Amino acid sequence: MQQASSHQHHYQHSAKPPVSRSSSWIRRSPPPSPPHKKLWGGGGGGGGGGRSRYVCRIVPLLVLTVYSIFTVVRIPSSSLVVSTADSERVERREDVEAFKTHLPSNQNNLEAREETRSPASLPCSALINGEAGGGQAAAESALCCDRSHYRSDVCYLRGDVRTDPSTSSVLLYNAPRGSAPEKVRPYTRKFEGSIMSTIDEVTIVPVVDAGSGSNGTTAGDTGKDSLRRRCDVRHPPGVPAVVFSTGGYTGNVYHEFSDGLIPLFITAQRFAGEVVFVVLEYHYWWLGRYGAVLERLTNYKVVDFRYDRRVHCFSEMIVGLRIHGELVVDPKLMPNGKGIQDFQALLHQGYSRTPSATAAAAAAQPPVPLALAAPPSRPCLRPDDHAKVAKPKLVIFIRKQNRVLLNLPHIVTACRRAGFAPHVMNLRRQTPLPAIHAALSSADAMVAVHGAAVTHFLFMRPGSVLLQIVPVGLDWAADAFYGKPAQQLGLGYLEYKVAPEESSLAAEYGVNSTVVRDPSVISSRGWWEMKKVYMDRQNVTVNIKRFGELLRSARLHLKNATACGKAASAATTTAARRSTPVQCSAHIVMQKVSKVTRET
Repeated sequence: MQQASSHQHHYQHSAKPPVSRSSSWIRRSPPPSPPHKKLWGGGGGGGGGGRSRYVCRIVPLLVLTVYSIFTVVRIPSSSLVVSTADSERVERREDVEAFKTHLPSNQNNLEAREETRSPASLPCSALINGEAGGGQAAAESALCCDRSHYRSDVCYLRGDVRTDPSTSSVLLYNAPRGSAPEKVRPYTRKFEGSIMSTIDEVTIVPVVDAGSGSNGTTAGDTGKDSLRRRCDVRHPPGVPAVVFSTGGYTGNVYHEFSDGLIPLFITAQRFAGEVVFVVLEYHYWWLGRYGAVLERLTNYKVVDFRYDRRVHCFSEMIVGLRIHGELVVDPKLMPNGKGIQDFQALLHQGYSRTPSATAAAAAAQPPVPLALAAPPSRPCLRPDDHAKVAKPKLVIFIRKQNRVLLNLPHIVTACRRAGFAPHVMNLRRQTPLPAIHAALSSADAMVAVHGAAVTHFLFMRPGSVLLQIVPVGLDWAADAFYGKPAQQLGLGYLEYKVAPEESSLAAEYGVNSTVVRDPSVISSRGWWEMKKVYMDRQNVTVNIKRFGELLRSARLHLKNATACGKAASAATTTAARRSTPVQCSAHIVMQKVSKVTRET
C-alpha cells in the first residue's frame, strides 16, 4: 500500500534556515487470503465446481471492497488536502526576502485588524494590564493566559517564578492547585501560522508543592527550596519580567516597530522602568539600534533567554506582548490612557540626544525613564511671518531595488517649484536612527513610495505632512498600514495614486491588461503572486503636473495659519473627550482631493 503523507513548509527571516515539519501514517496491507478450498467437497467437476470457482473469486473482492471503504473513512481529511498557499510557498522557497515585507503571507490575512477588550478574558487581562487590585489577592500565586485576541497570546505568572533556559521553560513553584502547563510563542503575529512556527516556544510549568496552603506557602518551604532550581540571579520583589521574541520578521523596520517596539511600550510602560526584558532569539544589532528606546522603558540589562544559562528568579512575569493594531496605541485599551503620541515622545527623547551626552549619562548612572514630553509641533505662524522664514523642508525617501522613482530629478525640481527645500535620503540598513530622526523631526513634509521606510513618519512633528506615492495594486495596504496611523499621530496625509500608464507594469503587460487595470485578479491568487508583481517588479514614473498639484496642496496646508488656529480650538474639545495630548495642527487631516489623487 502507499504511504499517505502531508507536508507543510514554513519559511522565516533569512537569519534562520527554513523549518520543515511532516506527519505521516502508514496503511497496512491486509493479510494474504488462505488457499482456496472446495466448499462442497468431492472432485472439481460439474455445477458445484462452477459455484466453487465463483465463490473463490467473489469473496476476495468483497473483502477488498470492505477494507477499501474502511480505509477511506479512516483517512483524515487534512491528509487529502494540499493547500494552494502551501504549494505556492514551495515553489517560491528561494524567495526568503519575501519575509522582509509588512504584509501577511496569506491573502486571507490581508486585513488591518484592531483589537478590542474581551469580556471573557477580563480577569486575566486585568492582571496583565495591572488593573487588578492589591491586598491579599496580590500575595497569592497566579497563573493564567489570555488567548482571546487575534494577534497575540499573553500569559501572566505571579509567585516564585524561575527561568530554565536548558529546557526553554519557566517554572512557577507553589502554583495554584489545578494549574496546567501552558505553551506560548511570545510574538505578535499569532494569526500567521507560517511565521509563528519559527518563533521559539516557552513552556510554563506549574509546580504544586504537596501540603501547600491557599496562599501557596508551606512550613517546609525552606527545606523544599533545595529541590528547586537554585537562583543565580534573584531580581528585586516587585520588578517583573516581560518575555518576548525578536525573531520572525525582525529585520524589517515596519515590523520592528509595529510587531515589536510599540507592543513592548503598550505592555511595559506602566512599570516606569522597574521591569526586566527577557528576550528570545536575541540579536545584538537590535539592541544597538533600539537601545535608546529600550533604556526609556527599563532600568535593567536585557536578558538573553537562550544564551544566558543562569537561573533568573522573579516575583512576577508576563510572557508575550499586547498589541492594538498597525502602528497604533489605543488609549481606550490602556489603563492609564496613553496613546501613540506618548510613544512618539519616547522616540523623541531617545534619539534627540547627542551620542556624547548619551555616553556620559550611561557612564554616570543607569538610565532612568524621564517624564514623557511630546515632540515640538510645527509653530503656528501669522500670515506676515511667512516671508521671514526659510522654505519648508521636504525629505524624499528613495528606493534602489524596486518601486523606484524613475524620474527623481524631475520630482526634486517640482518640489522646489512648489516652494519646498527638498532633501533626498537613500536609506540603508546601517543608516543610524538618530540621523533619520534628525532629518525628519526637523522636516515639514516627507515624500516616499509605499514601503517599510514610510514607518519613519513616527519621527515627524504633528502638523507636518506625509505624502505617500502608492503604486498600482497597493492602494488598500498603503492606507491601512501607513495612512490611517499617520492621521492618528496628527500628521496631514496625502496620497499620490499612480496611474496605470505611470507604472512600469504598463510596459511589461500592456496599459490595458488585467494586471494593470484590475489588480484584484492577481491579488485573488494569493499573497506571493501579488507581491511578485506589484511589490517586486514595479517602478514608478510620476506625472509631474499632477504631482505638482499635490505638492501645492501640501504647501498650502503648511502656510495656512488660520487653519492652524481653528485646529487648536477643535483640539481642545477633542483632548477633553479623548484624554490624549493634542498639538496645534495635530488633527488637520489632508483630504484626498479626487481631482488630484484619483485622476488617471
